[in-house]
Amino acid sequence: MPTLSKTIGHVLRWNPGVTGFIVTVALVNAGLYHLPLYSFAVANLDYLSQGGALILATLFMLATSITILFFSLLSLVSLRLLKLLCMVAALGNALALYFVETYGVVLDKTMMGNVFNTDFAEAGSFFHPKLLVYLLALGALPCWLLARIQIHKTGVRQRVTLLMLVLLITAGWIYASSRSWLWIDKNASRLGGMIMPWSYVINATRYWSDHALASREHSLLPAASFVANRKTIVILVIGEAARAQNFSLYGYQRLTNPLMAAAGAVALPHAHSCATYTTASMICILSPADSGGQFFSSAEPLPSYLQRHGIDVIWRTRNWGEPPLKVQTYQRGETLRQECQGDGCDYDEVLLQGLDQRIHASTSEKILVVLHLHGSHGPDYFRNYPEKFEVFKPACQSVELDHCTSEELVNAYDNTIVYTDYFLQRAIGLLEAIPDTAAMLMYISDHGESLGEHGLYLHGTPYAIAPDVQKEIPFLVWMSDAFKQQKTIAETQLAPQSSHSQANVFHSLMGAFDMRSGIYNAQLDIFSDNAK
Repeated sequence: MPTLSKTIGHVLRWNPGVTGFIVTVALVNAGLYHLPLYSFAVANLDYLSQGGALILATLFMLATSITILFFSLLSLVSLRLLKLLCMVAALGNALALYFVETYGVVLDKTMMGNVFNTDFAEAGSFFHPKLLVYLLALGALPCWLLARIQIHKTGVRQRVTLLMLVLLITAGWIYASSRSWLWIDKNASRLGGMIMPWSYVINATRYWSDHALASREHSLLPAASFVANRKTIVILVIGEAARAQNFSLYGYQRLTNPLMAAAGAVALPHAHSCATYTTASMICILSPADSGGQFFSSAEPLPSYLQRHGIDVIWRTRNWGEPPLKVQTYQRGETLRQECQGDGCDYDEVLLQGLDQRIHASTSEKILVVLHLHGSHGPDYFRNYPEKFEVFKPACQSVELDHCTSEELVNAYDNTIVYTDYFLQRAIGLLEAIPDTAAMLMYISDHGESLGEHGLYLHGTPYAIAPDVQKEIPFLVWMSDAFKQQKTIAETQLAPQSSHSQANVFHSLMGAFDMRSGIYNAQLDIFSDNAK
């Protein structure tokens, strides 16, 4: 049996033709980086049956033929570029494989949106020594070998012949294995996110295409007017990765929301997000409809709309993903940290730094404060709260979530909810300190979170197949006595609907500020008598 060094020696002495190089790279790629793909198939079909074996063979054929077709076309452009992109793909595959195997993620457009909207600090939270092993063994080593292989240049005719031959074989296989396509089509959303490197390459391209459309100059929403000009202060808190299932206000047996319960907060029932990742959910929260479609992603977002009509908008964030905004004040957590002192300055509490002075300094009768939390962002849940909020123990202290017990993982996550409860109570205290003013706090999460159920962690699973825990979110409302009197409303009137969504936010904030326009929908305003 040859040793590893002899095998490497043979590879380094290999002088393949272009077609031989492409076929070999495609076969190695299909075998080395697709264990999650084959594992998913084995777990979800009878792989020992003739039909199951055919599906497995079809998946291998697809992973191989797609790579051969692309690299054959690339070889007609530049052999140097061919080798370079093979090396880039090896590194990308190693990184992608780590996250797919560790967290069970699906590398679709949704997940690529998560990737591109993760800042450096968040990316660092995923680091584990095991990641280096993947990058070195499955990324750096293949790159080193590829760099030293000397490709013997063959004629264009051979490369075109390979391209046509693979096209014919693929078409013939697809026809001959037609009975396997029903299963493949049924599971396409998961399978497509595990074919390397095309899952993340194609879906990254799809994401940036949509992002470019969404980043266009926003079309202005219809002009609005105010039916009353009364002093009103609203704080909108946007949570991160908080799921309703772990909120005691929604019946969770653990007391994770004692302070909000004592403050008289109302939990609106059956609330759901429109997406499982932050960027799309932010569009929904700040748009007049529960849709991530292009019409609403290109429309003027709620904070800009309110600011344009004279409402003083203050946006403070320890997160990312909001669309371009035109507001009076935009501040990031790291900027506020410079003026902050105390244990809470490294956590979400920094968003409250000097906020009372900023509100008192405003000359506007109507003020909106948006606080976008880091909240329950994983996988390092244990880093999202000060030590004194580690109520549930032992808490998972690793970013490799499958290495923690289920109890440890849930403990760490629940501690983030307890800390969010404290944060919300502090924000309410700030509003209560402003006498004789109609004030309201609204809290809604961008999406939920998976904590190992069905082998999934974090969020970003394609919406059609995402579990309920990634879609069912907390939606809480607190109102001052003056606000209730102004709206002539009782807490029991807030939740007549059987379900709620992120679409309620836009119209409810318009209602809170006595604002009306052609885009306003009273049926989505939770403070309206016409709410449904």
